[in-house]
Amino acid sequence: MRPSTILDQLREQIATIEGKAVAGTVLPFGLGAVDRHLPGGGLPCGALHELAGSNVLADDAAATVFLAGILARTQGPVFWCLRWRDLFAPALDLAGLTPDRVIYVEAGSDVNVLTAMEECLRHSGLGGVVGEVKALSTTASKRLQLAAEKSGVPAFVFRRALPLDAPASGSAAVTRWRVRAHPSEALDIPSLARPRWEVALERVRGGESHLWIMEGCDATGRLALPAELVDRPDRQEAQAAA
Repeated sequence: MRPSTILDQLREQIATIEGKAVAGTVLPFGLGAVDRHLPGGGLPCGALHELAGSNVLADDAAATVFLAGILARTQGPVFWCLRWRDLFAPALDLAGLTPDRVIYVEAGSDVNVLTAMEECLRHSGLGGVVGEVKALSTTASKRLQLAAEKSGVPAFVFRRALPLDAPASGSAAVTRWRVRAHPSEALDIPSLARPRWEVALERVRGGESHLWIMEGCDATGRLALPAELVDRPDRQEAQAAA
């Protein structure tokens, strides 16, 4: 048996033991610089993902649109569970997540949001399930992960107003993202350029954590890398090669 084949088998066994095997389909971002850091080349659909901005409103807004862009590229209705409805729906529409696809669940508390998420995840064929919460226990995250695995529906826990220095909590989420607003490109005319975000993949099972500067979602939920960064290695890769 070739050494490369043995290594591939060992990687698969380790991934299975650690719960890192990618079950079902994945949702690629369509950017090689991002997808190669994710197991299977994209976000696992039947899995739980964690997302946060910060306690700065602009960062939470950026994280919301980032999430809307991901969901815009799925098929089927999306359940968005939150304590009360303070979401600016037109912003989701601009990222490609149209109003006719979103069903809002006003649950009133974190406990009820997590309960609603778990109930929604019992049904297959959904585009995704989102839950906005302040805190997420390890037990709750495991229940959501198991529910997502059974239905094959992607689940997203959005940690609203999470400070940058907040200690990392134990979670069964397959990926954890942090999205922050970033200065846009300076134009020579009095106008606004495409929004830019600092997107950090803080944790990923079976992949690599990383940080990118990205152009915000277009009307179909697609992201892009700034033109000046496309053809050169980013800072992290340059440091690793040094």
